[in-house]
Amino acid sequence: MRALIVVNPAATTTSARTRDVLIHALASDLKLDVATTEYRGHARDLARRAAEGGTHELVVALGGDGTVNEVVNGLLHHGPDPDALPRLAVVPGGSTNVFARALGLPNDVVEATGALLDALRDGTERTVGLGIAAGTPGTADESVPPRWFTFCAGFGFDAGVIGRVEQQRERGKRSTHALYIRQVMRQFLGDPHRRDGTITLQRPGEDHVERLVVSIVCNTAPWTYLGNRPIYALPDASFDTALDVLGLSKLSTSAATRYVSQLLTSSPERGPRGKHAVSLHDLTDFTLQSQAPLPFQMDGDHLGLRTSVTFTGVRRALRVIV
Repeated sequence: MRALIVVNPAATTTSARTRDVLIHALASDLKLDVATTEYRGHARDLARRAAEGGTHELVVALGGDGTVNEVVNGLLHHGPDPDALPRLAVVPGGSTNVFARALGLPNDVVEATGALLDALRDGTERTVGLGIAAGTPGTADESVPPRWFTFCAGFGFDAGVIGRVEQQRERGKRSTHALYIRQVMRQFLGDPHRRDGTITLQRPGEDHVERLVVSIVCNTAPWTYLGNRPIYALPDASFDTALDVLGLSKLSTSAATRYVSQLLTSSPERGPRGKHAVSLHDLTDFTLQSQAPLPFQMDGDHLGLRTSVTFTGVRRALRVIV
């Protein structure tokens, strides 16, 4: 099998020597071409050229969730072909690696490479669903192009936290759990909308869900990880269904404390709950619209401010070697 491996040299948990060893190991089972990313969006461009050229049967992403997201968007630039879904493999090299871990891959880069080699030799793969988000027609965001996401998107509070983390990383701070916790507190104290939600969830043929402060969209469970602890915002979310949404209509100090506690003790059977929480399962089409511009993120990548985002869940979008 001829494959292209897209390597992010800035991946958090891999050194240059480790990457060389992993590439050598993969080359023993694949006709391997290696490409190293040089700028933001380069992984997308490399994967797109591989998909359009038809010269590679597989693209391997060696990096974190951001690298995986770019590769997926390159592979699916023209949308999924139901008769020939693109094929992806992942070697996790980031700080959290939600997509890879949700697929059941080890978080250790060497062990994950071994698991990938076993899957290649056994010919095992699975088809997964993904989400796609775009600016809503007829709104100020209608020119925002569609973009795929692999495990989550957020509109409002959580996206604001990610934006703050990215600002700190640009200033040289390391991506640690302590950094995220500090930015959660700063976002909570500085968010002007946490007491009076501005988000409305709209679904065809259904009543609107209004005045949301938090809106989290999941394509799988868990939502994220705190170290080795999985965090389940929407336990029923799955790569085999469409999209799930968690909305919170109140984020006072007491409510925030309660929901954070529920997230930290969440499980595959139980996520956040309460009279101010709404969980919706297996949604194919819906829109999140805000009265004021709010932060927006996809797969942990802050994408700026939006007022309206339309989501689509695609149940069969990609083949993944696992």
